[in-house]
Amino acid sequence: MSESQREHQRVPLLQQSPLLLALVLLWMLLWGSVTPLTIVTGVVVALVVTRAFYLPPVELSGRFNPWWFLVLLGRFAVDLVRASFEVAWQALRPRGVERNAVIRVDLTTRNDFVLTGTALAVSLVPGSVVLEVDRPHSVLYIHSLGIETPEQVACAHDAVLAYERRILRALGSREEWEAVR
Repeated sequence: MSESQREHQRVPLLQQSPLLLALVLLWMLLWGSVTPLTIVTGVVVALVVTRAFYLPPVELSGRFNPWWFLVLLGRFAVDLVRASFEVAWQALRPRGVERNAVIRVDLTTRNDFVLTGTALAVSLVPGSVVLEVDRPHSVLYIHSLGIETPEQVACAHDAVLAYERRILRALGSREEWEAVR
């Protein structure tokens, strides 16, 4: 079997069950109802989408730590509120935003799931956005608002790596977690 055939090989339904479940939940949220008809049509749409469009398999570690997942969500909520006030202050203060920075962050993991989760967490917090993802090298390029000193650059860099560690602690394999400890 050639490399391209292996890349586009169908993924078993059981392996895609988390994606199917997420698509059905998204369908129900879009329709704003939980009825038998919405569930059945959500399942049909999810199956059509996953069979009609090639989606590369996402390798999950098979490990989920509920406590560290709650810690991840709690820290994300705190960062979200804190950053919202910081961005609002920067927008309203008389001198405005004088300087910004584009920061390169080399992640430890090569796992697409963790890379995506880290990029999403960073982008959802106000004041930062992922400009580019270098997937083969696991590098994120982050634009950060209001960065004026080298210490602030280091702090923003470390914040991204801290999100990677939190995600690995909650969802990553033991080997990945040990690599970033």
